[in-house]
Amino acid sequence: MTAEAGVPSGGQVLRVAMVCPYDLSRPGGVQGQAIGLARALRRLGHEVVVVAPDDRPPGWATGHVYVAGRSVGVHSNGSVAPVSVSPRAAKRAVDAVREWGADVVHLHEPLAPTLGYGFLLARRWPVVGTFHRSGVPHAAALAAPIARRACSRVDVRTAVSDVARHSAAALCGGDHDCEVLFNGVELSRFTRARPVEVAADAAPRILFLGRHEHRKGLGVLLEAFSGLTSAWSGGSTRRAAPELWVAGEGPESDRLRARHPASRSVRWLGVVSDEEVADRLAGATVLCAPSLGGESFGVVLLEAMAARCRVVASDIPGYREAAAGHATLVPPGDVPALRAALAAALCDSRDDDALDRAADHAAGWSMDHLARRYADAYRRALHAWAGVRGPAGGATQGAARDPSGNVVAR
Repeated sequence: MTAEAGVPSGGQVLRVAMVCPYDLSRPGGVQGQAIGLARALRRLGHEVVVVAPDDRPPGWATGHVYVAGRSVGVHSNGSVAPVSVSPRAAKRAVDAVREWGADVVHLHEPLAPTLGYGFLLARRWPVVGTFHRSGVPHAAALAAPIARRACSRVDVRTAVSDVARHSAAALCGGDHDCEVLFNGVELSRFTRARPVEVAADAAPRILFLGRHEHRKGLGVLLEAFSGLTSAWSGGSTRRAAPELWVAGEGPESDRLRARHPASRSVRWLGVVSDEEVADRLAGATVLCAPSLGGESFGVVLLEAMAARCRVVASDIPGYREAAAGHATLVPPGDVPALRAALAAALCDSRDDDALDRAADHAAGWSMDHLARRYADAYRRALHAWAGVRGPAGGATQGAARDPSGNVVAR
């Protein structure tokens, strides 16, 4: 295989099935990580397919994406997770990966229903599992014995943060063998973004990105912004008052829009594409992430830093770990504190040295670097698998085939 970046480190081309439990047609952090990591691994020369639920019909949607089935909304961790609960979808996913001829399976949120359980029960491949969740839902805690048995079938465990590692340990028992990596940032998306609607006399912009549900704190931000004009001491009276850009949708959208209708200062953008996300970050003055909790990591903070956008966020462990001193953090749910922090950030928005330091920090979380770490984790999983199953393990059973069914040289 000829790779964009040459022969992979170690000379071994790996065939990786990247399994995401969440619907690819719904914006989400885990979905973004799975797709971005797959792209980065391909740049390293590896072959990767993403397996997940989606709105599209079951089957190969593209040469790189297999749709296992449709999703339903399941309430979990203060959110509604779009996951597949169909055993048939799990079987379809396992069969497709077997026909494709994977060397290793990478399960994101191994304990989320139901695709991951299909692969863990099949036990045909070495498995790397990545835990993203912050907190342990009550229902999951009741099922801890089942979770521990499932976790025992994951050959290499990783977590995106210390918060996620501790949450995984509460379910799986013990955390000594769970390596903390991180969520990656596709830096080129943000460093090359084209700022949206920026002019020399443009009003400063505050951007919110996320699902409109209680734990994301959008209501807190809207309350803080409603009093920001009087609190803002931005200098020249000729400078326009701040604007708030609200991206995303969710169960609280209608209620919050009714209370804070669209106006010259509040703009409801709806769901935006990945490309527009980058362009909005590049055009915004401040990203505000006012989450009330339940966030294991703050990748959106790093994306903002990479786009040279200042960050104001809630002081919660996942955000604190990602920010590392390069964001203004305030107590979650504290409207006056958030309003004051936004006012100060708007006043300091032209501090180029601070923006440079934050961008340098974000560069350390490169998706390409993360891909190299995961390639090493896959090799360790293969080694552990070979030690248990011998050289003729499940990964080498049968001929490898591409999505069209053609035999692929291994």
